[in-house]
Amino acid sequence: MIAIRKTAAAELQTELLRKSIHFFIAMVPPLATLSLPVTMALLGSGILVYSSAEALRLQGRIVPFISGITRMASRDRDRGRFVLGPVTLGLGAMLALMLYPEPAAFLAIYALAFGDGLASLVGKFFPMGRISFLGEKTLSGSFACFSGIFLASYGVTGIWEVSFFLALIGTLLEAVPAGDLDNIIIPMGTGLAAALMLA
Repeated sequence: MIAIRKTAAAELQTELLRKSIHFFIAMVPPLATLSLPVTMALLGSGILVYSSAEALRLQGRIVPFISGITRMASRDRDRGRFVLGPVTLGLGAMLALMLYPEPAAFLAIYALAFGDGLASLVGKFFPMGRISFLGEKTLSGSFACFSGIFLASYGVTGIWEVSFFLALIGTLLEAVPAGDLDNIIIPMGTGLAAALMLA
């Protein structure tokens, strides 16, 4: 079967769907405030259910709802392989909650949700200043990443210096062409920085 490349409009639609899932991870801190064990259980269960559905999809068996969402949200580079993004997204949030205290863990998750999410959307919709040695990264995406992390951090801490440095660190980590592993790299790096600065 010949793989058909998505049109530009379809790619933007895919990116919107993918990043809406990214933004949804911002619900983790409020849930963790209510119950950390329940939140961890939900994240872990979500990873297991999704992974099982992906394994079945690759065998040609369709899992209602999950397989459809995965198909719609997958990029051209994801065709015919396990789509790892949702797994690393859940793992990134879980690791932040396990390794860092509040509010550092929450800042790490917000950096993942808003920084990485906005970087990709703005970079796709308004691709200005492409950074050639960083693959598909753009200056407009990096600015959006910085802004998203700064505003989220300032909303949590009220300290502009901390927010500035967290946004800078998160933006530098997002610029690393790490594929789906950025969902782990960004919260780990920003969470560590937040834990050190707010200690």
